[in-house]
Amino acid sequence: MRIVELILDDDKGTGVEAISIVENPAIEENFVALNKEIEIKLAEVDSDKRILMGAALIPNKNIYRRSGDDEYYIFFSKDTVKKASELYLMNGFQNNATLEHSTKLKDLSVVESWIVESEVDKSRNYGLEMPIGTWMVSMKVNNEDIWQEFVKTKKVKGFSIEGYFSDKVEMNFQKAKEDELIEKIKQLLKNE
Repeated sequence: MRIVELILDDDKGTGVEAISIVENPAIEENFVALNKEIEIKLAEVDSDKRILMGAALIPNKNIYRRSGDDEYYIFFSKDTVKKASELYLMNGFQNNATLEHSTKLKDLSVVESWIVESEVDKSRNYGLEMPIGTWMVSMKVNNEDIWQEFVKTKKVKGFSIEGYFSDKVEMNFQKAKEDELIEKIKQLLKNE
């Protein structure tokens, strides 16, 4: 199966334009809801903040796609993830949120955005162990209906980006799996 790297093309106005809250995030990572139902072990976290925290993009993670009979994987490099996170805020899109990529939502806003730079990262305090280079966001949910009907009922479990990217390269699936395995071995050795 082929693998396609997606990149930002400066000439085509590409990038992330919105973040969707979804039941099944393509990056296969759920967010943590910071609210009174979840015990947070940090004293400075107010239990009534109504903030969702999770990964928006994980670098070098193969994401399955299907278009008709065409099956393939896409991925984003660390550089593309970082650039996408920067452009998202520079373009003022932090208030652009959707539900399942279809319904535009009001009163949801990204209030924090950062790239995981080391093993000691704020996200780990919430049980999220994302690879270095991951784009993390915290989203404030002031929309009462969305909070009650989707977040509290766990109908939404993570973030999914919406935007435009260009194809860069296709690579052999076996080579990508080997690279992924080498990266995991390096991480295991580093943690010993």
